[in-house]
Amino acid sequence: MAQNDNGQERSEEASAKRKQEARDKGQIARSKELTTVIVLLVSSAGFLFMGKAMVTGLEEILRDNLSIHRADIFDTSAMLKLFSHSVMAGINVVIPLMALLVIVALIAPMALGGWVFSTKPIQPDLKKMDPIKGIGRIFSAKSLVELLKSVAKLGLVGTVGYWLLVSKMDDFLSFGYEDVNSGIAHLGDELITVVFFLSSALILVALLDVPFQVWDHSRKQRMTKQEVKDEFKETEGSPELKSKIRQTQQEIAQRRMMEEVPKADVVITNPSHYSVALKYDQEKSAAPTVVALGVDEVAGHIRRIAVANDVPIVSAPPLARAIYHNTELNEEIPAGLFLAVAQVLAYVFQLRHYELNGGIAPEFNADMPIPDDLKRDE
Repeated sequence: MAQNDNGQERSEEASAKRKQEARDKGQIARSKELTTVIVLLVSSAGFLFMGKAMVTGLEEILRDNLSIHRADIFDTSAMLKLFSHSVMAGINVVIPLMALLVIVALIAPMALGGWVFSTKPIQPDLKKMDPIKGIGRIFSAKSLVELLKSVAKLGLVGTVGYWLLVSKMDDFLSFGYEDVNSGIAHLGDELITVVFFLSSALILVALLDVPFQVWDHSRKQRMTKQEVKDEFKETEGSPELKSKIRQTQQEIAQRRMMEEVPKADVVITNPSHYSVALKYDQEKSAAPTVVALGVDEVAGHIRRIAVANDVPIVSAPPLARAIYHNTELNEEIPAGLFLAVAQVLAYVFQLRHYELNGGIAPEFNADMPIPDDLKRDE
């Protein structure tokens, strides 16, 4: 199992973010053997189709250089003109093949890993100059694989070359009995055949190298469990930080909610577990609105603020539970609770009248008409 610099095992597959970062740095699976085979095979095919035209062009250049007119011998500028003409003619002869090779050299790497342009691999890095790590790379598994590939290439090319030499020995010896033109043409065909077979021999090496490079690249990109956690925190945000943000938001929302309790018309309680503060503004809303609600400690805080600001507190457990479970903050109460809340508000208004003017103290009727679908036992 691969390990990072801290000795932790890279047991997790690389994430999409990790793969993209590696690609941006130019770190992709790449097989030099595959690229070499493609270039060599295309070169052989190019010689096969363009060889005759190239030989003919070179033959004309040679003829022109060996057929100098007598007048040109006494002209000091004739040789420079002839040389310039020969150079341009030679360039025209090889341009098609050179253009083909340039195109193939650019396209061949796309066969594995695609085409990536990055300046990061050529930037100075002092870590690459570490002699200890350098020695480690020399004796690494990858270096061993590269050595085995070199031996395999040498063995394959040598075996195929020896087979070609033995099988075509009679053809090579027959060149001495042919005239110059046919001998050169025959030699060209045989050379192209030899190059093609030698290049094809490397296909086996490329077929073995491609899976290895893909596996080796994937192995290097693997992540430790800690790296996965760190990346998740970086991408999604730290759970601790998100929890702190949520806590802060809740505190701010709760503080704003508590600021509305003194403005409420009544606080309905459970009497201890639930507290719901209602405000009824006939000009702004069609029904009473919940301006604060909470359970346990929050409920107790609502009651304390209500007492401090002389907001009436009414104990109606079924109604308090029904409002808490069926209404959100700053929402109007459900239509099914209109009658029950109306009784509470009527009692509150009567109580205020009694406190100001005296008379008979109002009695609160705890028997509330609450629909079954809105009732809550807890």
